[in-house]
Amino acid sequence: MPSPMTDSVTVHMAASPDAVWDLVSDVTRIGEFSPETFEARWTRGSTGPEEGAWFKGHVKRNGVGPTYWTLCRVVAADPGREFGFTVMAGDRPVNTWRYRIEKASDGVAVTESFELDANPALRLYWTLLGWARGRTNRKGMRTTLERIRAVVESPA
Repeated sequence: MPSPMTDSVTVHMAASPDAVWDLVSDVTRIGEFSPETFEARWTRGSTGPEEGAWFKGHVKRNGVGPTYWTLCRVVAADPGREFGFTVMAGDRPVNTWRYRIEKASDGVAVTESFELDANPALRLYWTLLGWARGRTNRKGMRTTLERIRAVVESPA
């Protein structure tokens, strides 16, 4: 059974695994899809999606604010299968986001998920406010995946 500090949403897409991976792994396009992160750029010498690469995401929390930058490290970069990154607070992981892509008979099933680090501060936060943040994350994941689907399913 999954931890209460994690959740996921899956959306079917009539697309190839590579087409979906190309979108989810291109962090410079995140603003097209995410309702909270409106831009991102590779940083610390990184230029593309590979394990260990770094990028910064510009976030507008809950779509209304506050607005801030987050530093992220790529933890999974398996073309056509998975892209994942961890949001960092200093040198500590806070939240890991993943996109898993599985072949289906007529396209792919794409799952976006998050998992909060199980440190004591985050456990307390999730105990007090997890119900609200979890709902926001779930809605945001569905929005993100539906926007990606609209792009990959649109005629070329």
